[in-house]
Amino acid sequence: MSKTILITGAASGFGKIAAFDFANKGHKVIATAEVYPQMSDLIREAEESGIELIADKLDVTDTRDIDYIVNKYDIDILISNAGIMEGGPIAEQPLDLIRYMFDVNVFGGLQLSQGFIKKWVKQKKAAKIVFTTSMGGLWTVPYVAAYCSSKHAMEAIAEGLKTELAPFNIKIATCNPGVFGTGFNDRGVDSIFRWYNPEKNFTPPSVFDGVGESLKNQLDPQSMADTIVDVALDDNSNFRNVHPKETEDFVKQIQADAWTAKS
Repeated sequence: MSKTILITGAASGFGKIAAFDFANKGHKVIATAEVYPQMSDLIREAEESGIELIADKLDVTDTRDIDYIVNKYDIDILISNAGIMEGGPIAEQPLDLIRYMFDVNVFGGLQLSQGFIKKWVKQKKAAKIVFTTSMGGLWTVPYVAAYCSSKHAMEAIAEGLKTELAPFNIKIATCNPGVFGTGFNDRGVDSIFRWYNPEKNFTPPSVFDGVGESLKNQLDPQSMADTIVDVALDDNSNFRNVHPKETEDFVKQIQADAWTAKS
């Protein structure tokens, strides 16, 4: 059965790949992007690929955009995928960057979800929300702790929604990517050096040695996009979906080790 699916952060990465895959499977897709040039690129790329979808503008930090989108579209599935990464040592990271990251990663996704949830409850409609969180939502990666904290927050929100919305037949799931080559991680690393100054900050620059090398072995994002698509369309999917399996095993071990870690 064809579904109507809205995806945030569809200008690139998992969001764009998943949007095209949903459309290829015959679903009605609303692929949203933060700014108009990204929206135009989506329209052009879809046309060049022979894919039918709707592209629309949605800045998840803009209440007017959110209200417009919620009022305009009746959907079955929301893929809350928009997100940014601001990196750096959290003891020195500028708070305005952290606040904005929470606006995008947490409050924007929650506000959009609330808008659609209210519609679904009023309509008595069965529906689903899939949140793209991160492996960093389940453990804390050094020097991106603030980003991880925003994803920890979304994990808690998703768990709360899962329980609270069960009586209304609204399902909730999370997808937790490992390290994939979408450009997202590269931009997160680059964000550090927009403000970090070794002459002013006490964190030694040596802690960043080797970061560029580690980004050379990122995974193909197609398999993560496949996971998002599968979870969204499966009425009996797991709530939490860490991918790949090696990352799931690693996260579980990190969580187990935390119980005996010393301060």
